[in-house]
Amino acid sequence: MVAAAKTAATKAAGPVPRLLVVDDERDIALVVKIGLERHGFSVDTANRPGEALEKFAKAAYDLVILDMRLPEMDGLALYQKMKEMRKDTRMCFLTAYDKEYYRGSSKKFNDLPDKCFIHKPVSLPELVKLINAELE
Repeated sequence: MVAAAKTAATKAAGPVPRLLVVDDERDIALVVKIGLERHGFSVDTANRPGEALEKFAKAAYDLVILDMRLPEMDGLALYQKMKEMRKDTRMCFLTAYDKEYYRGSSKKFNDLPDKCFIHKPVSLPELVKLINAELE
C-alpha cells in the first residue's frame, strides 16, 4: 500500500527530494514529516528559527517549508536569512493567512522571488501535489 502511494519523484531513478519543514507547533511538524515521508520524501523538521538555521547551514535541502508565525522571528525574516546563506534553495510559506493578504496588503511579499504559499489547512495529497509542482 505504501509503495502505491509513492510520488513520481521517488518512482524515478533520481535522488529522494530532501525537505526542511519549519513549524513551531511540534505536532503539525511531526504529522507533516510522517505524511511526506510516506510519499517518498526525506524530511527534517525544526520548531524554532535558530534550530532551522542550524539545520539549514549543515545540509542541502531541495525545498524548505516555513510557517509564517514563528517565535523569535517571523517566517519572512527566517526566509531572508536562509536566502543570504543559500540563494538557490526553493522555499514555500505555510500560512493560515488568506490569499488576499499576500495579493495586495503587503509589498514585501510581492517582491519575493519565491511565490509558493501553502494555505492551512491543507490535505496531505494537496501538499504533496504542491511540493512536486514546486520541485519541477
